[in-house]
Amino acid sequence: MKPQLAFRLLFALLAVFALAAAGCGNDDDAPEAEPAAPFRVAVVAPSASNDLAFTQSMFDAVNVLVEDGQIDEFAITDGTFIVEDAGAAIRGYASEGYDLVIAHGSQYGGPLQEIAPDFPNTSFAWGTAVETFGLPNVYSYSVRSDLGGYVNGVVAAQLTDSGVIGVIGPLEVGDAKLYVDGFATGARTQNPDVDVNIVYTGSFSDVALAAEAAESHISAGADVLTGSAQMVVGATGVAQDNDVLWFGTQANQTALGEDIVVASQVYRWEVVLAQVVDQVKAGTLGGETFIMTFEGGGLDIQFNDAMSIPAAVLDSAQATIDGLSDGSISTGQ
Repeated sequence: MKPQLAFRLLFALLAVFALAAAGCGNDDDAPEAEPAAPFRVAVVAPSASNDLAFTQSMFDAVNVLVEDGQIDEFAITDGTFIVEDAGAAIRGYASEGYDLVIAHGSQYGGPLQEIAPDFPNTSFAWGTAVETFGLPNVYSYSVRSDLGGYVNGVVAAQLTDSGVIGVIGPLEVGDAKLYVDGFATGARTQNPDVDVNIVYTGSFSDVALAAEAAESHISAGADVLTGSAQMVVGATGVAQDNDVLWFGTQANQTALGEDIVVASQVYRWEVVLAQVVDQVKAGTLGGETFIMTFEGGGLDIQFNDAMSIPAAVLDSAQATIDGLSDGSISTGQ
C-alpha cells in the first residue's frame, strides 16, 4: 500500500473514533433541562384565614397541597367581605401570573365573570357555586353540606335533654342553607317531637347578631345549638357561657369550646383542589364543576375526643353516614 493511501486511511479511522467518542460523551456535558416553573395559587376569601369556618377550610386545604408538593407558592387575601375589594384582588393575582386564582365566596361570581375573559391563560375557581359561566378557564366547586348537617342533626336529637334545638344561619343561600335544612331534617327524622328553631341573622360575619340569636334560642329552652359561617364565634361564646352543646360545620370548631363542641362537619377542599391542580397542569383551565360528598373523603364528620359521647350515638352517626352514602337515606335536598 502506498504511504499516502495508508496515511489517509489512518486519518479517516481516527476521525471516526473521534466522532464516536464525542457521541458517547458524559451526560453531564449535555445542556441541562430548564427547571419547571413553580405552580402558584392565590386565594381571595371573605373572612379571616383562621376563622375556624368557611375561609379556614380553604386555607387548610391549599396548605395540604403545599405540603404534598402539588403547589409551590401560595398567597391569600382574606377579609375581603366587600365584593369590589375582592374583585381587585382577583384581578391583581391574575395580572401577577398566578396559575390558579381561587375566588372563595359565592358573592364573587359577578367580578369573576368579568375578569376571567381578560386572562385566558389563567385558571380560576370559585365556590360554593355550580356555575362556570360557559368560560373555558373557570372551575366551580360546591359541597353537599346537607349531608353532614343531617348527621349532626341525628346526633343532636339524641343528646338534647330539653327537646329544643336552636339553629343560627347567616343568609338562606348556598352551603349555609343546605346545612341548616339538612340538620333540621336529620333531627326531626331522629325524633319527630324535637323542636328545631331556626333563625337567620342576615349576615355571614356579624358576630354580635349571632350571639343575640344564640341567647334567644337558649332563652326559649334550647340546650343544643348549631350554625354556619364565620359569625358563629359569637354563638359559640354564648353556648360556652351557658354550657350548651354545639355542632359545627365547614371546619373543625372544637377549639371554640372543648367542653361544648360535640362534632364538626369538615370541608376537605383538598380533594377537589388536587383534581383542579392536576387538570390545570395538564392544560385544562376550567369548564367543570366539582361537588363534594362523603364519598371520596370530601366531607368528614369529626367528633370531639374530649366529649363523652355514648357508643350507641356514635354508631347511629356512622350508620347515617353509610346510609347517606349508599342512597338508602335521603336528606330531601
